[in-house]
Amino acid sequence: MSTDTPNAGQNTPVYQHVLRVADLSTGAATPFELIPTDAECKAIATDLGLPALRKVRFKGTLTARGKTDWQLKAQLGATVVQDCVVTLDPVTTRIEEPISRRWVRDLPELEAGDETEMPDDETLEQLGAEIDLGEVMTESLALALPLFPRADGAALDQANFAAPGVAPMRDEDARPFAGLSALRDQLASKSESEDDAE
Repeated sequence: MSTDTPNAGQNTPVYQHVLRVADLSTGAATPFELIPTDAECKAIATDLGLPALRKVRFKGTLTARGKTDWQLKAQLGATVVQDCVVTLDPVTTRIEEPISRRWVRDLPELEAGDETEMPDDETLEQLGAEIDLGEVMTESLALALPLFPRADGAALDQANFAAPGVAPMRDEDARPFAGLSALRDQLASKSESEDDAE
């Protein structure tokens, strides 16, 4: 079952490709390939705050793990356009990411005041009656986006800010031994003052 439509409700993903777990084969891997249309790419781009999204492809397999768990292995490919953080010019990036997810029937739950740590595996999710491959694709794309896209040659000028009367911190001040250097100069100045006093 596939419903690839823009938001119909507040919590409805803009792109869906829903598989009922009960319909999946447990004896063999279930292959899939999602290639959103231009209109669907536009809806996803709007949802993710992108100026444009092109050539999206999400291809892989769903495989049963035991009697109740499922494993997704896929490759996500997409061409995204973002605004440069310096010049606001369009920046085009090609994304190629391997994607892995696991759905388990018995996902540990934390209760209020429970100090038990959650599993370190961030690919682990609670298994329900359906698996939405479209939602997985969109979430994976959002996580793969460059955080600070920059156009070729664009660089941020150094800007220093501080409260009135306080010297702003420079990049050099954060380097190793910058504090020791300042202390050395201070001690040398103090030593010279004491010599002059004698």
